[in-house]
Amino acid sequence: MTERLADLLKEALQELSKAPAMDAVLQVKAKYLGRKGGIAALLKEMGALPPEERKKAGEAINRAKDRLEEEVEKAIASFQEREREENLRKERVDITLPGRRISRGTKHPVTQVMEEVGEIFYGLGFDIEEGPEVELDYYNFEALNLPKDHPARDMQDTFYVNDEVLLRTHTSPVQIRVMEKKRPPLRVIAPGTVYRRDSDITHTPMFHQVEGFMVDKNVTFSNLKGVLTLFLHKLFGEKTGIRFRPSFFPFTEPSAEIDIECVICGGKGCRVCKGSGWLEILGAGMIHPEVFRAVGYSTEEYTGFAFGLGIERIAMLKFGIDDLRLFFENDLKFLRQF
Repeated sequence: MTERLADLLKEALQELSKAPAMDAVLQVKAKYLGRKGGIAALLKEMGALPPEERKKAGEAINRAKDRLEEEVEKAIASFQEREREENLRKERVDITLPGRRISRGTKHPVTQVMEEVGEIFYGLGFDIEEGPEVELDYYNFEALNLPKDHPARDMQDTFYVNDEVLLRTHTSPVQIRVMEKKRPPLRVIAPGTVYRRDSDITHTPMFHQVEGFMVDKNVTFSNLKGVLTLFLHKLFGEKTGIRFRPSFFPFTEPSAEIDIECVICGGKGCRVCKGSGWLEILGAGMIHPEVFRAVGYSTEEYTGFAFGLGIERIAMLKFGIDDLRLFFENDLKFLRQF
């Protein structure tokens, strides 16, 4: 039995030393140390030995078993260490490599123009006010001298919630809401989102406007011309030509439309300005007495002017964009230009 034990231990250690992976080590362990392994078989044979040899054989088998268990544990530990080192190599972060750049976002071109307009008027002493986008018919139309049967309502194709509630078609209702709460002198702009049932390359169902107005004693059309001329020169450049044309708006009288010299062709005439050399940029006028009466202002004591402009229209001219829908399609190739 002693020779067989020595041969078994030698064989087991040789297989263990040649084991290429953890699985092979575990197979050696099962083959020699398992319940049906070589060591267990020798222990069963001890019963056939004379009593005086059993003790000696048992001690030898236990020493061989302890030696083999120790070598197996060493082999397992060795492969576990190799596996850990391999994982560390795979997961290692090379701090000398350049970092992954995260793209930095920029403000939407409409937002850029909205903020620029706000900054210009803020510098002229105008406050900024806001109002609800879901508006009452009274504020959107009636208080602005547009009663229910007024034909000018057809100029604005409106989204109605019901007969008295709608999505505002312009930011002019803010003018009424502010004048109801505050007394002159007032210098206010009201930027915001507005809605109309219209959609093509120059119109979208949702767009942005800035309403502005000034109310005080002795405000004249000259004040309107001075403020808007200064504003447009700051926005498009000091050399930009500006002209005022008579027009009609129910909430102003007299009314005017303001054009700027075409920023594309410099006034020479092109496809954008339809050969005229001019581009319509905003509407304005002196606030109608009926609007003052709606908010309880004395038409004898106060006068004022109001104006409105479309932000997308200005952005198209500033950035040379020919399709309004591009602003709302979220195309990253388009937006990254700004």
